[in-house]
Amino acid sequence: MSSDTPWLQWAQRLQAIAQTGLTYSEGHYDRERYEEIHKIAVEILAAQTAAPFARIEELFRNQTGYPTPKVDVRCAVFRDNKILLVKEQEDGKWTLPGGWADILDAPSEAAAREVWEEAGFHVHITRLLAVYDRAKHPHVPPFPFHIYKHFFLGEIIDGKPTPSPETTAVDFFARNEIPELSVSRVLPEQIERLFQLRDSPNAPTDFD
Repeated sequence: MSSDTPWLQWAQRLQAIAQTGLTYSEGHYDRERYEEIHKIAVEILAAQTAAPFARIEELFRNQTGYPTPKVDVRCAVFRDNKILLVKEQEDGKWTLPGGWADILDAPSEAAAREVWEEAGFHVHITRLLAVYDRAKHPHVPPFPFHIYKHFFLGEIIDGKPTPSPETTAVDFFARNEIPELSVSRVLPEQIERLFQLRDSPNAPTDFD
């Protein structure tokens, strides 16, 4: 967690306490207190990010059960010593194909599916290159939930560059030609590290 955003950690911890309490508490007064904690967490995020209170409330309210980190999967695919990137519809910047892992998908299956859906390539997943805690890296903007980011290595089976409803372009880039990245999703130093790990097949998985 970056030292200059302690409010984000406070809000995440309060939300986790509230979510756990609302999941397991049956007493009326206890639930009222956890609802109040939930509201405080939403107010902190709304005040610090200028996001609408109702939007943050909806995000938090949709979280049920015991709170655990969300799983983001990304896939590094190389061709001719260049890495596959997709241009995001949302912010017009580039990132590795990827997104949230779906229920009933193994992480590697989710990563392969994202490459097909966002970039038009079928890939075979060969390695888990890295697992990072998003909060320990300088991604911006901050995200209201705790996220583990999984980076896989994929080998192309077939396909051709094909944008999706979420992506406007698909291309391969050399390590010294990386375009402006969507740093909410991936960082320049992470791209460089993926090149290094690709070049070191016996290197262990990076992790926080």
